[in-house]
Amino acid sequence: MSLTPSADQPLYYQLADSFAEAIHQGTLKPGKRLPAIRRVAQTHQVSINTVLNAWQLLEDRGLIEARPQSGYYVRSVLPALTQPVPHRARIKDPSSEKLDLIDQVFAAQNHPDYVNISLACPQDGELYPSARLARITASLLRRNPDLIGRYALPPGSERLREEIARRALHAGMSLTSDAITLTHGCMEALQLALRAVTQPGDCVGLESPTYFFLFPLLASLGLKALEIPTDPQHGLSLDALEMLLQEKRIQALIAMPSAQNPLGCCMSRQNKQRLAKLVNTYNVPLLEDGLYDELQFDWPLSPTVKSFDSAGWVIYCTSFTKTVAPDFRIGWIAAGRFHEAIARLKAVSSMAESRLLSETLAEFLANGGYDHHLRTLRRRYAANMDEARGLIARYFPQGTRATLPRGGFVFWVELPEQVDTVAMFHRLLQEQICVTPGALYSLSERYNHALRLSCCYPFDERYS
Repeated sequence: MSLTPSADQPLYYQLADSFAEAIHQGTLKPGKRLPAIRRVAQTHQVSINTVLNAWQLLEDRGLIEARPQSGYYVRSVLPALTQPVPHRARIKDPSSEKLDLIDQVFAAQNHPDYVNISLACPQDGELYPSARLARITASLLRRNPDLIGRYALPPGSERLREEIARRALHAGMSLTSDAITLTHGCMEALQLALRAVTQPGDCVGLESPTYFFLFPLLASLGLKALEIPTDPQHGLSLDALEMLLQEKRIQALIAMPSAQNPLGCCMSRQNKQRLAKLVNTYNVPLLEDGLYDELQFDWPLSPTVKSFDSAGWVIYCTSFTKTVAPDFRIGWIAAGRFHEAIARLKAVSSMAESRLLSETLAEFLANGGYDHHLRTLRRRYAANMDEARGLIARYFPQGTRATLPRGGFVFWVELPEQVDTVAMFHRLLQEQICVTPGALYSLSERYNHALRLSCCYPFDERYS
């Protein structure tokens, strides 16, 4: 690997990342001794201190360990999850018990005194550019105090939509500002899309496991859910999906092809192309949830399914809540052939987003601060997940397995099948610790031994 001095990523970070990748790919296997520090320094033309700092970083991530008078060795790592067991797709509604459990978890996630490894919302102020946003907002108000006196009618701030269209090129999407509608977060974008493309009684295909708030969302619209097997590494089973499309069993599909919640997996470029072709061939709308797309660890970003959309059947939904400012609640939707219908629904749903906050975000995107901020987030979250996986490998029961995400800050852990993680959730609440049981992520009982863990918190002594 060639190391290049960079203000954004010091040499020791680059060196640590290259060895971390070798460990994850199995090139450096558990128990294998790392090369001598002096040899690594010579090979990569860096100082011994640079190598020592890289080794310290890998130790903090739980990937290597020092053995007295012997050197550094690759630690035992969590076994990866295997392909899901095939299951017959059945249409189901969420039970009252499932909805009650969602309410209990949501209440616990918002408790300020709990150690929270559940809520997928960073709680560390360093993870958001709060000071920068405050300065931009104050400057905008000084220069144009009338901003707070005017509606930003749909489709929303033109400047922000232009910046979104410019950034969409990074993910392979060629959009105009006129093709974008601003929304109140990603959940409103998904809700508007569902209202535009379905009718009560319709069936919507979902990944399994999937984001648990989709179940009450579908129920509130009178829609049925049908779960589709999803591979922990490769994403949605396209063979299973194609069979459902041939049988006309679903009228719409919701999927997260990149940095999927809760698995963290990313579909390959070829599979994304195939997915786009399937929904265009069968004229079934795909609601592509891109909430974590910009937090993919690999660069350049993997293209979206929307970038392969030939006839407008892919509706792309996302927001800036996971990357910039949750309280801004600014999302957006590129709806293809459904653009006009969704724009009308937005007008009668919540009318407009804040002009002041939209212009603040547009300025932040335009001045280059966002890209630097994203690079910092990606490194931080990748390191946090490595560290969390190292702690789980050390302390969780033998037989525990976990995903190895390619982006975002959540991952999926499956414990031995006799472990009931709903019971674990209730016991841990007594210790003021909040986790998210896997039972929430499916209408079946397949994941009662699983957890989704979130790594968007500062890892201090409370977490280890």
